Amino acid sequence: MQNMLYLCRENVEETIMDIFLLILSFLCMLVGIIGCIVPGLPGLPIAYAGLWIAQATERVEFSWQTLLIWGIVVVVLQVADYIVPALGTKKFGGTKYGIWGSTIGVFAGLAFGAVGVILGPLVGAVLGELIGGKEFEDALKAGWGSFLGIFFGTVVKLVCCGLMTVALIQAL
Repeated sequence: MQNMLYLCRENVEETIMDIFLLILSFLCMLVGIIGCIVPGLPGLPIAYAGLWIAQATERVEFSWQTLLIWGIVVVVLQVADYIVPALGTKKFGGTKYGIWGSTIGVFAGLAFGAVGVILGPLVGAVLGELIGGKEFEDALKAGWGSFLGIFFGTVVKLVCCGLMTVALIQAL
């Protein structure tokens, strides 16, 4: 009888821990989605951490291949987040000056919060193109490309976090 009570207590403790970890996992998913929009908050890595936290429970089991693929996707998208504005600048006729300006603007914009992250690459691309000798209209077009790159990157990150959340729900 005493052994059964011990096993029962152990199961209750495991269940409570699983519930705690699952709540923490879903909080990571929520913060991850918010972090895709809010600058300075690494949304994708936080959501990915949520998958690992859920993996630590008895109720969720991802394959190692699934976790590895998600990890690769997160790393690629995190790196792309810094590159895509420059690619947008180039796609819209920007030169190396605009690309460098956009890249510098990404990092400089971090110091100014959400507005800086959105406007930094745009302003950087425009200033870079003006320094390179382009007319204001052409420089503004390159800056617009940078802005669209940021917008596209944000949408892709949101979709990725959403898919991770769906994967977690399905694993339950």
